[in-house]
Amino acid sequence: MTAPYASDPAHARGRRWPEEELPFRSSFQRDRDRIIHASAFRRLKHKTQVFVEHEGDYYRTRLTHSIEVAQVARTIAGALGLNDCLTEAVALAHDLGHPPFGHTGEDALQALMQPYGGFDHNAQAIKIVTQLECHYADFDGLNLTWECLEGIAKHNGPVTGALPYALAEYDAEHDLELATHASAEAQVAALSDDIAYNNHDLHDGLRAGLFTEADIVGLPIIGPAFSAVDRKYPDLDPIRRRHEALRRVFGAMVSDVVETSRVLLADSGAQDVVDIRHLGRPVVRFSEQLWTDLNAIRSFLFHNMYRAPSVMEKRQEVTLVVHDLFPLFLNQPHLLPDRWGRDVAKADGDKTALARIIADYIAGMTDRFALQEHARLIG
Repeated sequence: MTAPYASDPAHARGRRWPEEELPFRSSFQRDRDRIIHASAFRRLKHKTQVFVEHEGDYYRTRLTHSIEVAQVARTIAGALGLNDCLTEAVALAHDLGHPPFGHTGEDALQALMQPYGGFDHNAQAIKIVTQLECHYADFDGLNLTWECLEGIAKHNGPVTGALPYALAEYDAEHDLELATHASAEAQVAALSDDIAYNNHDLHDGLRAGLFTEADIVGLPIIGPAFSAVDRKYPDLDPIRRRHEALRRVFGAMVSDVVETSRVLLADSGAQDVVDIRHLGRPVVRFSEQLWTDLNAIRSFLFHNMYRAPSVMEKRQEVTLVVHDLFPLFLNQPHLLPDRWGRDVAKADGDKTALARIIADYIAGMTDRFALQEHARLIG
């Protein structure tokens, strides 16, 4: 850490349940390690990014995506003089709350939970790390530092208006100052998410045959990257050509964030992390030109990948799985595993409380387990 506005673990706000810190690990390193060892983190291995987990061994899952986000985040944080351990912890945890089947599963749960307070994957991540991970003797959750919880809750910006119930419940007990921006470290994690998925979705879409190199060379950033490779390596093997071009796209996004954010941070006048939170604007951003270029790439991916006929067909299938399982458990909660029985008993017939328990259970499922349970219970 070289920047005055970096989050210093020596001055962290601590944990909700006080613990003695260790001399050989900072509090943010400890956060990162607890996230890596969490059950929810391991389950990301079998959760959808775009393609359902079993559709191919080469496609990204939520776990590989989270690791790629963390790698990008550490690089950018180091270049900006920030705390890379806090940045990495937030990056690794940012998708813990995703249900099976990616955004399709989240859309399905959101619709089903509308009468019971809704569903939001960022709020669910907070619930996981503060309540649902039950491994420690002294507390529920992982007892992460305030800074790490803040980053998970609002790395995409201030959270205002009607709060998701899971986030509102925790914030009422432990104020995360949701109306302010998060630390620069958390902002880096958010931009790293954008960089990672834009890059790897191009890789995965090409591998899946949803589009070809000829379809994307007219896009900004991508076209110049292929041209640069062709000039330097004429007649390169197609697979190597693709990789060389897309890693240049990746590098262009990272370099743009670093260069743009250095200027924004210097111009902000921030002297500490508190100043960053109260600036009223983000300080880690893409340049206006690159943001415009990325929107063109996102639009292409939306129409040619996320809404491709084969992907849409699978979306319909897995939406049906969630829509079948939720009412089944709601009407027959005895079908839940025994370890959930205590929570069901506490709900004591309260339908909202029961629905939230079922949402926690389904959100924790992996793709394959959700499909297996659907086949077992419904056929």
